[in-house]
Formats: sequence, structure tokens, C-alpha cells
Amino acid sequence: MIAAAVVLLAVAVLFAAVGISIYRGNTKLIISYHQEKVTPEARKAYGRGFGKTMLVMAGALVISGVIALFGDARAVKIAAFSVLAAGFVLFIVLLVIVQRKYNGGMF
Repeated sequence: MIAAAVVLLAVAVLFAAVGISIYRGNTKLIISYHQEKVTPEARKAYGRGFGKTMLVMAGALVISGVIALFGDARAVKIAAFSVLAAGFVLFIVLLVIVQRKYNGGMF
């Protein structure tokens, strides 16, 4: 499970870096059709909300990666996957909330 932990932690770093960049205002990293209806006045708040959402996913990846370091036991694998799945669901829910609030919908 060490290889899985390394991969999860590497992806977490990527998500965190992108999330921090978006949070700081670099909304160009977000696909253009996701921000078509975002007003210029709301762009900063949109970037902060989107960035926080990315950081939630990064946190779930880190926690899952740390759990994966505890070995190859079935319970460890289930715990790591459960944290990852819960983090992904939370990520999607928060992303939908941010998109609806600032873009009026997902597309």
C-alpha cells in the first residue's frame, strides 16, 4: 500500500496547488464553460469557493494516503477507500453548490 499512498499524496499536492492558485484568484484554471455566467463582481468569491472545494478533495486524498501507510490489511484498505470515497462525494456536492451559487448551474 506504500505505492498507493505515494500516488494519493502526489495527487493531493496537485489538487492543493491548483486549489490554492484558484483561491488566490487564478480562475483561468477553471474550464471556461463552468464560469460563463459568473459576473465579474462575483469572480473573486467564485474562485475562493472553488479553491476551497479543491482543498477539501486534497485533504481527503492526504487522509486516505496516510491511512494507506498502515499496511496491507483488508481493514486498512477499506478505511482508505472509504475516506477517499466520502471525500469525493463531499467534493462533488460542494462543487455543485459553488457552481449553482455563482454560475446558475453546472453548465
